[in-house]
Amino acid sequence: MFVTDPATFLAAFSPERFPERAAPTARAAFLVSPAADVLAAESARDNRYMDPAGRVDAARMREQHAELARRLGDDVPVLTFPGDPACPDGLFPNNVFATARGRLIVGRMRHAVRRREAERADIRGFFRDVLGYATLDLSQRDDLVAELTGSLLIDRARGIGYCGLSERCDLAGARGMHEAFGLRLTFCFELAPGEYHTNVVLALLAGRVALIAPDGFRDAAVPEAIARVYAGSVMLDAAQKRAFAGNAIALAPRRAWMSAAGAASLAPAQLAALERGGFALADVALDEVEKAGGSLRCCVAEIF
Repeated sequence: MFVTDPATFLAAFSPERFPERAAPTARAAFLVSPAADVLAAESARDNRYMDPAGRVDAARMREQHAELARRLGDDVPVLTFPGDPACPDGLFPNNVFATARGRLIVGRMRHAVRRREAERADIRGFFRDVLGYATLDLSQRDDLVAELTGSLLIDRARGIGYCGLSERCDLAGARGMHEAFGLRLTFCFELAPGEYHTNVVLALLAGRVALIAPDGFRDAAVPEAIARVYAGSVMLDAAQKRAFAGNAIALAPRRAWMSAAGAASLAPAQLAALERGGFALADVALDEVEKAGGSLRCCVAEIF
């Protein structure tokens, strides 16, 4: 089922119709090391979270990224592929590569600088030849834009997707991802003007708690509807969204990860809500990585 209206979504959803019947968190993850000394100028056209000065300390970015990979290894096995200097945004692989039920899904990126990432033979070969995954390739389609789990947030336990439309994902791309991931229900909606990816304004933690930045949605009824499904939702203000508090992930059922800046922005009541939801909060310093316009969740491609 594919819906685009909050009322229709709420009418379609019920815990009985969509029980938890799959693992809510990944069994492994992979990252791609930062390799460029500059930011992707092409991506800056529609990513307002990037450092407008375009300056980056490449050595410090690599150190922070390596520490992230090390820390995430406490929850799941983590692989790190080498970066490519010709792909400045390559450290955000979740937009290009994702997995579902033994399939590698390759996204269709908006910008040419990112479409080069989808051509990587080593990542494709790892999933095909080592893990035995089939490949479902959207990257060669010119009739859609679909930046995978940047645009599409998935409640893996229930098979429900939440897809935000922007320049990085159009309606055809949303429908293509609904089919590629084999989702039971997808709620598709427009992001607020200026927002580029859903995973900056929404996080779903192991199918139990949602982090929601209401001003990131064009229609205020959309975040309200999502909050009704996830009773322990934590609402984020504009400053917390800017600090990437919404760019979070759970790789294990009892721990949530976000950047140090995002974690520091949370109020005591919000931290308490995460605890009530069963999550310990872990954070990693990623301020240099965040100059590229993404944060912790953007760096992590989940392996299901």
